[in-house]
Amino acid sequence: MKALIFAAGLGERMRPLTDHTPKPLLHAGGKPLIEWHLQRLAAVGVREVVINTSWLAQQFPQQLGNGERWNLQLHYLHEGSTPLETGGGMLNALHHLGNAPFIAVNGDIWSDFDFAQLPAQPAGDAHLVLVDNPLHHPEGDFVLDCDGRLHGSGDLPRLTFAGIGVYRPSLLRDWKAVIGDAQGSTSAPPRFKLAPLLRAAMAGNGVSGQHHRGRWTDVGTPQRLQQLDLQLRGARAR
Repeated sequence: MKALIFAAGLGERMRPLTDHTPKPLLHAGGKPLIEWHLQRLAAVGVREVVINTSWLAQQFPQQLGNGERWNLQLHYLHEGSTPLETGGGMLNALHHLGNAPFIAVNGDIWSDFDFAQLPAQPAGDAHLVLVDNPLHHPEGDFVLDCDGRLHGSGDLPRLTFAGIGVYRPSLLRDWKAVIGDAQGSTSAPPRFKLAPLLRAAMAGNGVSGQHHRGRWTDVGTPQRLQQLDLQLRGARAR
């Protein structure tokens, strides 16, 4: 299985830390955030990883090299000065990812989730990992039913998408019909979010999920990064 790491964000909420460093390359627990993902992906047998980039893109190959230190082959896709969003970024990476299901993970999160728990062959177009709603996102994103299917709404409480999932390329097959002429979708390459495609697939009962009850952090502010760093260093000290 191959993997995609979303690393093209501009890191605007993390300034001034991201004035000179892309957010996925900020350190927590003694290593860049993205390195935690690379190690976990390599541990479950992933051998090729696509990393999409934009802000300070040259720093990624400078720091990560070709991936051989983790027994990985890294492919860098520079999206230009304006990122393609999650949907456009995934579409742009498909020529590297191939026709089989692949893992995708946000480069600005940290979690102790074991990628070995992900299905190699999702039942539908996607399989997402959900977590309890953090304080900064109390409304959540999706509803996980008792059969392991995800819905955009429902009677059960919403959970928050963890930024970790397995996707089939078929999720993007009809992206134009779902996205329409939204701003950015007519550019070349197109720029659009993934969430509308996921919600469309959920409407057809085509997205499964699981609830991760372990540790997870959306590293969206300098304060959260500092807190995560202290937690990880404390765990190493013990």
